[in-house]
Amino acid sequence: MKEIEQGKQIAWISYITIVGTIIAIFMNNETKNSFASFHIRQALGIFLTFFLLGYPIGYFDSWMVSASFWTFIFILWLFGFMNALNGEQKPVPFLGEFYQNVFKSF
Repeated sequence: MKEIEQGKQIAWISYITIVGTIIAIFMNNETKNSFASFHIRQALGIFLTFFLLGYPIGYFDSWMVSASFWTFIFILWLFGFMNALNGEQKPVPFLGEFYQNVFKSF
């Protein structure tokens, strides 16, 4: 419980844009709080998914495809952000476990 309270600020900072994620990585570098690390991995995965898939999705030139993609990313982000604020360690739907495995060094 104490670890969650100590890592909560770093956890929610990690969801405030990709810059916030990078700042959170450096903030967590010394303490290595497991709660903060979990949310840093989730936020980093969400933002990289957005950047890697956003450009190709734009080529569809369809508002339905683009709106669906934006909605999906927003729901992932909101789910992760709310979990960080509530002190919960639930992976985001569909991709959360993948993010935990890929970014386990953070």
